[in-house]
Amino acid sequence: MIAIHRGELVTDDSIKDDAFTVCAISLLAAALADVLHEGIGHALIAMLTGAQSGTLSTVAWSSTFDSRLVQAGGTLVNLMAGAVFWLALTRARQASSEARYFLLIACLFHLFDGTGYFFFSAITNFGDWAGVIAGLHPHWVWRVLLFVIGVASYYGVVLLAGLGFAKYMGVSMKNPRLLRLTPLPYVTAIAVIGISGLFNPVGIRLVWLSALPASAGAHSGMLWFRYYIPKSIQASDLTEPISRTYSWILTAVPVFLVFVFVLGRGINISQ
Repeated sequence: MIAIHRGELVTDDSIKDDAFTVCAISLLAAALADVLHEGIGHALIAMLTGAQSGTLSTVAWSSTFDSRLVQAGGTLVNLMAGAVFWLALTRARQASSEARYFLLIACLFHLFDGTGYFFFSAITNFGDWAGVIAGLHPHWVWRVLLFVIGVASYYGVVLLAGLGFAKYMGVSMKNPRLLRLTPLPYVTAIAVIGISGLFNPVGIRLVWLSALPASAGAHSGMLWFRYYIPKSIQASDLTEPISRTYSWILTAVPVFLVFVFVLGRGINISQ
């Protein structure tokens, strides 16, 4: 049984995690993954390779200039950032449980986004990687290749998620904590992307067709990866709870406001 009592997520075990801090950390991780995808992966690469202007929002980079590199940039940046966060996590065993949780969730959001896009574009023939393979023949072969890469790499992230929670959070496959430390980040990410998308300058249609399906689908691994954790992975002794930490919560509030009401509305960039 799971319940929320005075802001604490409670299960039958003795360790209690603070729901507000979990949501704050998840919000920061989700916003960061989105900004790096759209802002660095698409906007910055476009501006460096020929774009003179464009509009950046939380759901899209819009410009008259486009290229395969710009289309692929968002995913590539997410994958590189995910690797950096994982490396940082491996060196953070002495850090607080909140810091380790942020590094792990940020890593997973980036990697699930990156690998999930291969699968998403292969199935729907829509989105970034549909643009990357547009005009390449035979087209069906490229879509199959994207599908295979997507499934294989996404499954790799699923295994990495199990390893990360076991080794750096002390949460095994059967630990009740896993049921509260993974659904909340999933819901938080969908909520923050969805709310910010309501204000985007491109139109609400893009939110329904791309932003929400991509986010909800890509991050869905957070809900079921526990079923694929190898039994050989043993939980470590790093079992500290996620405590009420106001530094994380107070950081998340302005980030949310800027993310939704500034970047969500779109920022015009020119050079």
